[in-house]
Amino acid sequence: MLFALLDRTPSVSGVAGLALAMCLAGCASKNPLMEEPAVPAAAGKPVEAASAQAATATNTPTSGVTSTGPTGVQRFLGVFSPYRVDIQQGNFVSREMVAQLKEGMQRPEGVTREQVRFVLGTPLLTDIFHADRWDYVFRLKKRTGEVLSSRVSVFFKDNRLASIDGGTLPTEQEYLAFIAGSKPAK
Repeated sequence: MLFALLDRTPSVSGVAGLALAMCLAGCASKNPLMEEPAVPAAAGKPVEAASAQAATATNTPTSGVTSTGPTGVQRFLGVFSPYRVDIQQGNFVSREMVAQLKEGMQRPEGVTREQVRFVLGTPLLTDIFHADRWDYVFRLKKRTGEVLSSRVSVFFKDNRLASIDGGTLPTEQEYLAFIAGSKPAK
């Protein structure tokens, strides 16, 4: 009878260890890039009004650039925090770049696709069904949890730049200040 109890001890401790490992592994399976901060609908207001209210709270327009405040760094035992890196995805398009293209649109010869590619870079999104549209999407997530994102769409007609849609974009100085974590110089 005593040998029967001793034979079960390793299997019980193995199952308990496996359950503990699965619980701890679940904590690391969250992908912070896939999680967007949800904007809850205010009492009696539609979601659009709540997102406009949130955009006003962060001093950003509802189109073009979106920036959310820091979500905080999760800490282990209240003392240790993991090292986080800044994650930049896409092409950063500044107000100066768009102004340069708009200035080129005023000339009689216009702006070609190659010139747009030279100024803004290779577009992140091109659609085979809409060959005359290029989308430049940008997202920067800082280690503090702050997120800066923008979207610029460029439209062509007869291989010449026809229009640019992107809302209010940050200047290059504002972007550099955001990366450095300081206030932009006026």
